[in-house]
Amino acid sequence: MALIDRFFDRAIRRGSLSLIHPDGRSVSFGAPDPDIRPVVMRFALGVAGEILRNPALGAAEAFMDGRLAFVEGDIRDLLWLMTVNNRWEQGGATFLPGPVRYAAGAIAHRLGRMNMRRRSKRNVAHHYDLSARLYDLFLDADRQYSCAYFADPGQSLEQAQLDKKAHIAAKLMIEPGMRVLDIGCGWGGMAIYLHKKTGAEVLGITLSEEQLKAARQRAEWEGVEDKVRFELIDYRDVEGPFDRIVSVGMFEHVGVPHFRTFFRKCRDLLTPDGVMLLHTIGRAGGPGVTDAFTSKYIFPGGYIPALSEIAQGYEGLRWFMTDVEVLREHYGHTLNHWYDRTVAAHDAIVALYDERFYRMWTFYLAGAMTGFFNGGLVNYQLQFARDRDALPITRDYMLAHEEALYETMPRGFMLQDG
Repeated sequence: MALIDRFFDRAIRRGSLSLIHPDGRSVSFGAPDPDIRPVVMRFALGVAGEILRNPALGAAEAFMDGRLAFVEGDIRDLLWLMTVNNRWEQGGATFLPGPVRYAAGAIAHRLGRMNMRRRSKRNVAHHYDLSARLYDLFLDADRQYSCAYFADPGQSLEQAQLDKKAHIAAKLMIEPGMRVLDIGCGWGGMAIYLHKKTGAEVLGITLSEEQLKAARQRAEWEGVEDKVRFELIDYRDVEGPFDRIVSVGMFEHVGVPHFRTFFRKCRDLLTPDGVMLLHTIGRAGGPGVTDAFTSKYIFPGGYIPALSEIAQGYEGLRWFMTDVEVLREHYGHTLNHWYDRTVAAHDAIVALYDERFYRMWTFYLAGAMTGFFNGGLVNYQLQFARDRDALPITRDYMLAHEEALYETMPRGFMLQDG
C-alpha cells in the first residue's frame, strides 16, 4: 500500500473517499455515510508526495494548480470528510505536520506575526485591497466581512449579519451624542449602523486604502458624513477620548507581541465610564501557529489567538472584563454562505482574476468553514469597562436592547468599483 493510501486509510472512517492515482489505479477508503457526501478525486504525478510532506499546503497548491481534481464532490466536501473524522473535541487533527517541520513553522510564525506599522499596512492591503467587485460577489449587501449571528441556522446571510450588528450594539449600550471608535471599520457598515440606530458620532479607522474610499463613499451616499467619519490611521495613533470602542475582525491582525499595546491604548482612549466590545476569532484550545497556506496566500502576519493569550494582553491594566461570549458555529454557517455564493460567481471571479485564484479562494473558505464546525476555532466577544459600575450587573439589559434594535432585513447598499 502506498504511503498516501495509508494516510487516508488511517484518517477516514466515516464517509467514502476514492482516490484515482496517476497510473489509473483507484483505491477507496472509509464507509458510506448518509450524512457525509462521498468524494472521488484524481491526483496528478507528484501530488501524493507534496501532501505527505506538507498536508495542508500541499493539498491547497495541488488543488489551485488543477493537479488535484474532483470527479465527484468538491474541495469543501473533501475538507469536511477529513475533518469530521478528526473533530477537535475528540482529540483529532487531520493535517498535522511532523515535529521538525512544526518547529520550523513555529519560528517563521513568530517572526511573521510581529506586526510593525509598515508591515501591518502591507499585510492588510494584501487581503482587503482586492477588487471591491470580488467582495460584492460573496458578501451580504452591507459587505460585512466577519462572523454573522445566526439565531436560526436556516436564516439568510443578510438577516444574520443585521442581527450581528444589533447583538454587538446592544452590548455597547450606546446613547445619543456618545463618541464611538470603530477599530478596523471595514467598508463602514458597522459604523453607519451604530450612528443610525443610536445617534452616536462614530470614527472608523482602517489601514486599507480601498476600504477607506468605499466607507467614505457610503457615508456620503447615506448622508451621514458629518456624523460618521473614516480615517486611514493606525490605532496606535488615534487620539480620544471615546465613550465606546468596537472592534470586529481586526484583532487577528494585531500580533501577540502587540496585544499589551493594543489593550493599553484602548483603555487610554476610553472615558472613565467607557465600554469596549472586541469581536475576534479565537482558538478553543491553547496557543498555536498559523498554517502555511493562510500565511502564504490569505492573511500574511495574521494569527488566531487563544483566550489565554488575549488575557495576557489585558490583565493588570486596571479595567474589567465585564462579559465574554463564545460563538461556536456561527462563523461556520457564515462561511458556508460565502462558499456557496463564491461557487455561484465562478465565471465572474475567474474574469476578475483567474481559475487559480478562484480555487485558492474556495480552498480558503472551505478550510475556514470546517475549522469552525469540526476544528478548534470559535469567535469570542469580549466586553471591557474601566469602571465596575459602567454597566448593569446582570446581562438582562443586552436582550432588552437587542430586541429594541431588531428589525427584518432592509434594502441593502451594494458598493461598486469606481
